[in-house]
Amino acid sequence: MIFLVAACQPTGGLSPLYEGPPPPPGTPEVREAVDGLVVGHRLMAAGEYELALKAYLRGAAEHGLTVDVLSALGSANLRLGRLGQSEDLLRRAIDADDSFVPAWNNLGVVLMETGEYGEARRVFRTAYGLDNGASDEIRQNLRLAIAKTENPAYYEPEQKNFELMRRGNGRYLLLSAP
Repeated sequence: MIFLVAACQPTGGLSPLYEGPPPPPGTPEVREAVDGLVVGHRLMAAGEYELALKAYLRGAAEHGLTVDVLSALGSANLRLGRLGQSEDLLRRAIDADDSFVPAWNNLGVVLMETGEYGEARRVFRTAYGLDNGASDEIRQNLRLAIAKTENPAYYEPEQKNFELMRRGNGRYLLLSAP
């Protein structure tokens, strides 16, 4: 019991052992941190998905588990290939706000990746309706889901880049770039 009471007492901050070195001279003092969601969105655009996930978690600490935070966490997990976690987070985002289009679209992408084409088709149709058909990406996703449900053997051919290398004396070699 005494231990619990002692643990609740203020400690006065970190000891000098854990504070680290002082910043270099001329470093401006940061009084307010940048919003974790904003940082996360910038990191996602830069392809830094693991760092974006950490920033979104900071955003969750600042804002709580809002629909924006849940959708952002789901999107980062999707990009990291963590489809189960992504699906759970995106479904929670939709439960929080069933009119949030990005969560619907990203849930559809997860369902397509897991082979749930019928449900993905329904989810993309919902996203397309909520978006009033304004997004080309959602329209393309819906078309792909429809094609997959109507013809399970349907696939999108991979885009291959080819290069022509001259080998001399009128001979050429066709190379496939990854």
